[in-house]
Amino acid sequence: MSDSENRLYGADFMRASACFIVLFHHLAQRIDFRSELGSNPFAQVFNSVGGFGVAMFFVLSGFLLARPFWQALDAGRPLPSLRIYALRRAARIVPGFWLALTVTFILSVTVFGFALDAWLWLRYVAGLLLVSDWHWTTLFPVEINGPLWSIGFEVTSYVLLPLGFLALFGLARGRIAGWPARLAWLVVIAAALGAHWIFSNTVVVDPFRKGWNYGLQGGAKTWMPWFNPFAFFAMFAIGAWAGGIQTLLAHRRSFIFDLLAVAAIAAAGWMIWVSGLAGGGEFYGWLRVPHEFPTFQLLVAAALAFAPSGRLVGRVLDNPPVAYLARISFGIYVWHYLVLELVRLYWVPELTQGTIADPAKFLVASLVIIAISMVIATLSYRWMEAPIMLWARRFEHANRSSAAQPA
Repeated sequence: MSDSENRLYGADFMRASACFIVLFHHLAQRIDFRSELGSNPFAQVFNSVGGFGVAMFFVLSGFLLARPFWQALDAGRPLPSLRIYALRRAARIVPGFWLALTVTFILSVTVFGFALDAWLWLRYVAGLLLVSDWHWTTLFPVEINGPLWSIGFEVTSYVLLPLGFLALFGLARGRIAGWPARLAWLVVIAAALGAHWIFSNTVVVDPFRKGWNYGLQGGAKTWMPWFNPFAFFAMFAIGAWAGGIQTLLAHRRSFIFDLLAVAAIAAAGWMIWVSGLAGGGEFYGWLRVPHEFPTFQLLVAAALAFAPSGRLVGRVLDNPPVAYLARISFGIYVWHYLVLELVRLYWVPELTQGTIADPAKFLVASLVIIAISMVIATLSYRWMEAPIMLWARRFEHANRSSAAQPA
């Protein structure tokens, strides 16, 4: 198949959409909803729906990372190298995250005036070690830059994904592939939900100073125990399931898949819109897994599974501007909130939570925040993320070549 046929059309659109849903959500939170600006339906929707963007990221990551495992399973090959898998994931996530985490940690003390106490150090170290997702104390690894909370959850999903496939490969032994293997993966999703149920019914969260009015740690107490690694791995595993379906459909091309992808995207968009207008908290679904689980995640998964096999829609969605935004989306995600807080501190004090009412000032400030975030993300991708990913690939190939040499 040609490169264009191999491309997973629709993935860039999903990544860029997820990123900007989160960004617009954090901007909309600054609006005074008693004002005329706050009566705008788009402002009302984005005020509530940032979590849907996070859910999209988890489904998309599971979809992309599971495909090599499915391809190996279907072809009767051994489990793909977990060392290479870990190297690629670390190269993609760790440098950019560590930089944003460390810069935020320093600025939270030197610029924003947070006390450099043992608790802040504990949170920062938990973030560096990528284990901040297991306790409410460390759920937000730094002050100011709230969105960094999800990185620890994603890394745990990176670890759990190959464990699920180890079980599948062990059971398969060359005897299970294709659709039966996809049905077997439902057991992995069920296991994730079972672990979530156990976690959410056994972990007790300290009720003292609980609530967002007590800052990020108070907010973490309202999320946990339902925001836990197993809940988000269930979303990730649904994406992995979609990746398995897509590998079975990879050689097919039909406008029927265009229609199915459009229907899934439209339904997911409608769910975001209706939920946003209704307002509310975290839109808990089955077993109090957040973000309308599993309906919303299944719609995103369906769009990802069907769009690459369509003839038109994926190519339209993944146009060059969208592809560019997708490429720098990680940088936008980890930097935009810090940029927003710096703009609030030094230029637009009305950007305090729920305060700004002037439409012109809000629009100008938002455009500046978006522009600065995109510039930082572009520089980060060009000078750090891409070179490190390239180094990891070269290191991987060098090791393969040396392993092929006789002793």
